Amino acid sequence: MGHAARPATATRATARAARRALPALAAAAGMVAVLGIAPAGAHAAGVAGPAAGAPEKTPVATGYGGAVSSVDPDASAAGIDVLRRGGNAVDAAVATAAALGVTEPYSAGIGGGGYFVYYNAKRHTVSTLDGRETAPLSANQNLFLGKDGKPLPFDDAVTSGLSVGTPGTAATWRDALDDWGTRSLGQVLKPAEKLARDGFTVDKTFRQQTADNEDRFKDFPATAELFLPGGKLPAVGSTLRNPDLARTYALLAKKGVGAIYKGEVGRDIVSTVRKPPVDPKAPRVVRPGDLRAEDLRAYGTKRQAPTRTSYRGLDVYGMAPSSSGGTSVAEALNILERTDLSKLSGRDYLHRYIEASRIAFADRGRWVGDPAAEDVPTKALTSQRFADSRACLIKPDAVLKSPLAPGDPRNPGAPGTCDTRGHAAPTTYEGENTTHLTTADKWGNVVAYTLTIEQTGGSGITVPGRGFLLNNELTDFSFAPADPAVHDPNLPGPGKRPRSSMSPTIVLDGHKPVLALGSPGGATIITTVLQTLLNHLDRGMPLVDAIAAPRASQRNAAQTELEPGLWNSPERARLEALGHAFKENPEIGAATGVQRLGDGRWLAAAETTRRGGGSAMVVRPAG
Repeated sequence: MGHAARPATATRATARAARRALPALAAAAGMVAVLGIAPAGAHAAGVAGPAAGAPEKTPVATGYGGAVSSVDPDASAAGIDVLRRGGNAVDAAVATAAALGVTEPYSAGIGGGGYFVYYNAKRHTVSTLDGRETAPLSANQNLFLGKDGKPLPFDDAVTSGLSVGTPGTAATWRDALDDWGTRSLGQVLKPAEKLARDGFTVDKTFRQQTADNEDRFKDFPATAELFLPGGKLPAVGSTLRNPDLARTYALLAKKGVGAIYKGEVGRDIVSTVRKPPVDPKAPRVVRPGDLRAEDLRAYGTKRQAPTRTSYRGLDVYGMAPSSSGGTSVAEALNILERTDLSKLSGRDYLHRYIEASRIAFADRGRWVGDPAAEDVPTKALTSQRFADSRACLIKPDAVLKSPLAPGDPRNPGAPGTCDTRGHAAPTTYEGENTTHLTTADKWGNVVAYTLTIEQTGGSGITVPGRGFLLNNELTDFSFAPADPAVHDPNLPGPGKRPRSSMSPTIVLDGHKPVLALGSPGGATIITTVLQTLLNHLDRGMPLVDAIAAPRASQRNAAQTELEPGLWNSPERARLEALGHAFKENPEIGAATGVQRLGDGRWLAAAETTRRGGGSAMVVRPAG
């Protein structure tokens, strides 16, 4: 997949040279001026200070013994604590994820699901767990259609029992620890249990996310009691405690995740979905869902091979369907493989990146769904042959029009022929929240783990007495085909996993880890991961600056979204002169990554400003 001959100007040596330069570059005060534009935030300055009493956030750290990067310092510290006690990267990832369920409850938690990608340094293998939520076994294509046969309003579908899929996060934790970990679930849950019991410091991002959800949170008494203490927004600098979640974690530590899939927590989830506990005084109409105990009993994670492609002599591994992240990132990289992006102007680099993203999203929309229910040509989508049949659509002096028709990866045609035989359909909507963490340990094992409850605040429905929000993941399905003339592989179905854009990614140089990366952001996850990889591998940016650089996101739409750093830059006008159309997006994604440096140290990198900045930590700054 993607193993055709490489251009002489873009070799493994080029990528290695860029990585060797990283330690010195990472110490510089500002971002490498590759594009001639300001970064979203420079790692030497501009990071918002913490709320009173909150741990300091540091977006980059280098050292020994392992590394953790997440959006939250309490969560990163939980992972580091496990590493210091002799745990491995898998143990640390679960500990970090559990802590994020406390401090980032609007993005992740045991009411949701995710994708876990693991590099085993001893066996030199990459493995994955698909912990995506599933639709009830009773679901069909009419799940989100009203009595009139038309799709429900999106917001009504989100805040309902209809949107809640069978959670997969707890099963992911169990299976990851059983397969690759060295600690028990009870051991790695202890830091998060303590954090939930003792509380964490509310920052500006948490307060704003609560404010954005206040109108619907107040309609659910259990949600309001937890996140609107005293009926008010939590104050910045205050301590928010979640004793119900602490008790739930303690129960899982004692009884295992069977408490969710076969026990009392599961019974509470089912009753909450089937009869949402809405305030009787609230005017909101909250539709019930049809989740049942048999759906929980039937749930299981999927162990499957990762996607893999070769780029600049490196091996790039991602998440296979039901995620579209691995296939889409791989296809875009393969499209760009034959162009030396390191020598292009800022305009031409962005132009080719945008067009490759547009093409990959056109193909994603037609071909990617749950492979248990759909015929998904994963190998063909990630092949160099198919990419070559699509790359020839990109012109240096013209812009493709969206919606762009998909190609046919099963029969891409002769070399040099541009594949435009499909029927164009617009990209369906996908929410823009989630969280991502990356971990590494002293043995060289690496984890990239993206987990979510979908929209910020999920369904808005907290399971009474359990301390966690339920997901609205089923709204990731297409409510109806975007175009009746085009087969949509992402319609609801019994036990089906909705398509995701989560893109946890691990890059290897032979058997040596280079970096791991991922981001939240709905469909913008794919473009965030792709652009960060290109910024680092092709444009020579240190990883923290590759993350901080302003982003563009094209998803087979008429307009490409730009963050302010690009919106206000000269590059925008230069791209518009080619024919590109743009709209502004104040913030795209919130990536985290870890990188193995040539001297044996780990580098952890996170956002400098997005979501208030991320938290990068290492076990020992010095040897």
